[in-house]
Amino acid sequence: MHSDLQLDAAYWNGRYTAGQTGWDTGAITPPLRDYFQQLSLPRTARILIPGAGRGYEAEYLHTAGFENVFVADIAPEALRDLHQRVPGFPSGHLLEQDFFALPTAPTYDLIVEQTFFCALDPSLRPSYARQCAALLRPGGTLMGLLFDTEFAQAGPPFGGSKAEYEVYFAPYFDLVHFAPAYNSIKPRQGKELFICLKRK
Repeated sequence: MHSDLQLDAAYWNGRYTAGQTGWDTGAITPPLRDYFQQLSLPRTARILIPGAGRGYEAEYLHTAGFENVFVADIAPEALRDLHQRVPGFPSGHLLEQDFFALPTAPTYDLIVEQTFFCALDPSLRPSYARQCAALLRPGGTLMGLLFDTEFAQAGPPFGGSKAEYEVYFAPYFDLVHFAPAYNSIKPRQGKELFICLKRK
């Protein structure tokens, strides 16, 4: 399951510049869009999207009036694309940083997970859960999608299962919703879990 690839900034930036971005759906996906449409957070809430790529979720939230949406990615090409597409997006909210090195203060109210977890070497999954908890205020939410499947080819993306993931998150989060997504895009139908976890 472990990857021998160096999944660093050069690797990911190279994927963007070469157009090798199979995870990029070109738009926000229905499960996240539907969740955002009923989001009751104030427009000043601090929202983080790690490994955001081209940031369609950030674009959606920004357009909906959320003022403190932050995206973090180690690939400058991805952040550049979001900046060019949404010139009004605050440049100070484009964080060209390693997720695991992000400062844990001030905390965030919401973290959005969309194809970042599956891009990490699986050995980092316990650290991912711990860092999400550190970045969120108590009662804050980690929501998004995780792949509930194994992939035939070597990753990324790296697959997994609900039972595996719960082990990582249970120490830090109440698992409010952790079930198959009902409105995934066609190629991912039956292969995604929708998660909504509350920081303990």
